[in-house]
Amino acid sequence: MPYAAGVDVGSTQTKAVVVDEGGEIVGRSLMDTGANVVRAAEKAFALALKDSGLEEYEIGFVIGTGYGRYKVEFGDAQVTEIVCHARGAARMFPGTQTVLDMGGQDTKAIRIRPGGDVIDFCMNDKCAAGTGRFLQSAAAALELDLEDLGPTALAGTRPVTISTTCTVFAESEVLSWLARGKKIEDILLGVHRSIGSRSFGLMRRVGIEEEITFSGGVTRNPAMVEVLDEMLGTKMNVSEESHYMGALGAALLALEHVAGGTARGGPAAGLATGDNAPAREAAAETEGVA
Repeated sequence: MPYAAGVDVGSTQTKAVVVDEGGEIVGRSLMDTGANVVRAAEKAFALALKDSGLEEYEIGFVIGTGYGRYKVEFGDAQVTEIVCHARGAARMFPGTQTVLDMGGQDTKAIRIRPGGDVIDFCMNDKCAAGTGRFLQSAAAALELDLEDLGPTALAGTRPVTISTTCTVFAESEVLSWLARGKKIEDILLGVHRSIGSRSFGLMRRVGIEEEITFSGGVTRNPAMVEVLDEMLGTKMNVSEESHYMGALGAALLALEHVAGGTARGGPAAGLATGDNAPAREAAAETEGVA
């Protein structure tokens, strides 16, 4: 039976997925990326293999994705995370037309066709104010664990207005509201609404089409999900596997190469970007994030 794998090296966490010939997940792993990106990719892949009960020689093709995709040195090709999240979203939720991927340092809105082909996309502009990093800054300022942010924010009733557009100043603004006597839950609700409004703006730029699927690590934050649902006026698709969506998409693309008879280590022309708009992706990546 042919197997394939995808490794999504994010700025904060690295995910790996192994799929069988039907595209079903048979192994997965999740770990902090840390300073050694190459090592994170290798370890995540090894852990996913262990979870699947397979040996490396049984994996027909491996694709790396994410900001550190070129550090997946054992991989056979690299594909932009835009394409991978689109493909993963279409697999998890076949009716998906809009994807919102919120990661540690950037947020992407992607409009797709049935099956996961990318029609259009846009990214946040040069700043991480609408991303998971913004939430990390708020957590640090309030001395809360990251997993406590969502549940705490959901207790808020009078959200403050977060005006900063820079993550660097987020901590100062949060502390300023705290000094003015505002409740922690209202401050955090304001933070989530600020991020939600930026994400909503990105989706409007590419065109919001139902169904909408939420991907990335921030999908585990219940307040972020609720705020976005309220702004969109509909419930987004969210799965327990949403954190693995990019790695799943990479694994599904790798599976296509296995099915096509491409051997590991062989040519994989055209997969450097995997997108029908490589120039726009290159321009978006050049913008970077702060």
